Amino acid sequence: MTEVHRQFERLVRQAQAESRIPAVSAALHRADRPLWTCTVGTTGNDAPLGPGTAFRIGSVTKTFTAVLVLQCRDDGLLDLDDPVGAHLDLPAHGELTVRRLLSHTSGIQREPYGDIWDTLRTPELDEFLAGLDRAERVLPPARRFHYSNLGVALLGQAAARLRGGTWAEVVAERILGPLGLADTRPAPPAGAATGFLVDAYSDHARPEPETDLGAVGPAAQLWSTAADMARWAAFLVDPAAIDPAGAVLRPATLDEMRWPVTVTDESLWAAGFGLGLILLPQRDRSAPVDRSAPVDRSGAAERPGAAERTVHVGHDGAMPGFLASVYGRRGGPGAPGAMGCAVLGSSGTGAAVNELAHQLLTASARDDPADITPWTPGEPAPEPYRGLLGRWWGEGYEYVFSWRDGTLRARGAADPAGRPPAVFESLPDRPDVLRTVSGREVGELLRLTRDDRGEVVTMHWATYRFTRAQETFDRFDFRAP
Repeated sequence: MTEVHRQFERLVRQAQAESRIPAVSAALHRADRPLWTCTVGTTGNDAPLGPGTAFRIGSVTKTFTAVLVLQCRDDGLLDLDDPVGAHLDLPAHGELTVRRLLSHTSGIQREPYGDIWDTLRTPELDEFLAGLDRAERVLPPARRFHYSNLGVALLGQAAARLRGGTWAEVVAERILGPLGLADTRPAPPAGAATGFLVDAYSDHARPEPETDLGAVGPAAQLWSTAADMARWAAFLVDPAAIDPAGAVLRPATLDEMRWPVTVTDESLWAAGFGLGLILLPQRDRSAPVDRSAPVDRSGAAERPGAAERTVHVGHDGAMPGFLASVYGRRGGPGAPGAMGCAVLGSSGTGAAVNELAHQLLTASARDDPADITPWTPGEPAPEPYRGLLGRWWGEGYEYVFSWRDGTLRARGAADPAGRPPAVFESLPDRPDVLRTVSGREVGELLRLTRDDRGEVVTMHWATYRFTRAQETFDRFDFRAP
């Protein structure tokens, strides 16, 4: 065991002891290292605790349902702005859109009608759908984030109907099989951990009852191992590494899912929600704001002086007797590809589970950083673009245009190294017009204007003029005498 792994194990042992969790299982997945796992405690039954022990993962299940929905979209079976009632026969709330349900901004109430967490009785599909007219819409759509198991359950049932199977069948066929998640399933296998509630004022731990969520299963039904969930987290942040053929989902679709739709708290802005995914910024919030930074087109200040931003992407889960935290890491110094972490615990009150995954991801990138890939020479820029490389000015700020990895790119001259550049692709029939395909001003056009000799003398990016010298908007050149 390496010294770094001893540090990781100590973090797990500390969390298990301080939060008094009967069993904790943790796993860390990286593209550049063997899978790391650690278990501490006992299953609470006759089975031994080990890396193959299954735990309930609760709402981490929602990330699987979200991927099913985006698969349906990519295959042309639905549109994210479709009303869910177009794909399920509903007595009420059919006008709520797929996008709003995915991002928890539909306004529908949190749970199905009835006290299901009191009775522990959840409806089967026909009863679930028939009773929807008794559920409330507690907020107007798009008003704000409001978490809803009911909303995600509707999406899972819609995706299942579109695919012609049950939700569990479709998850197994379209996600678990292709990604090799053999230990993830809707029911507990033999030897699964027992879930407990630990008494707040003694060391007594009492087993919680097992619950089957029936038609609400797409929101929280699955069981899994930490190893499977670490791989799943790695897929959510780096699908090209885990699923290079795109058999489950295109990388561009995962990019779309990770884009924040809303914040979860209007005062702190500490977490965001995309399309079925929680987004937790991890950047250094103590970094000073660079007041010389450009202002973006929306009027919000950019922060090129800030530390490189890191985001943890995934989901937490809670069910009676269990907590789960499954996140992947994107960006930041030292982070390798396909970096995912899962921490599963057998206590409904073992709150350390929710923080431990983030601690392990951070410690891994910091204390065992990815190896630095040597730079190697590449091909020259195509002749039509060689003359435009270098420094340009737009709106009073300086930008650098370069040719890297076979693409034309642009970045602010003051941008930190970790900020992704804008990347351009030329239009097939208009070589002097390029589309911004990622980064700043994504989707907008870059137009090149040449002089009689064919030299690029002016560019317009999103209609803003770019020149070799700093100019005012009425074309005053500061180099002029």
